[in-house]
Amino acid sequence: MTAYRLTQSASDDIRSILAWSQDQFGDQARQRYEALLVAAIRDVASGERMTRRRPRPELGDGIFSWHLAQSRSTSTAGLVRRPRHFLICRMEAAVLVIGRVLHEAMELRQHLASEDTRQ
Repeated sequence: MTAYRLTQSASDDIRSILAWSQDQFGDQARQRYEALLVAAIRDVASGERMTRRRPRPELGDGIFSWHLAQSRSTSTAGLVRRPRHFLICRMEAAVLVIGRVLHEAMELRQHLASEDTRQ
């Protein structure tokens, strides 16, 4: 598995997503979504499903996204029926950098400052 790191923005995104899940749907739903996030990070870092990475040249060279729905089968805490987030990533040498975790309805460019994907 490729080493990975989260930018501060990605860490903040995850905290916010999990807090919202907890508030809206309760502890079990938060745990399922947290497990799905972990599975997605593990899956994209494993490199086994590279064909599922979606290139995002409009965001910069080498940037790609990974929708959490692609990792539902590898999550360990139960089914999340309609995951709505995706990871924004790039490779930096041999390290996967996760710059943001964004909702699919968001306008990407508004939420991606250059430091989010380059930290």
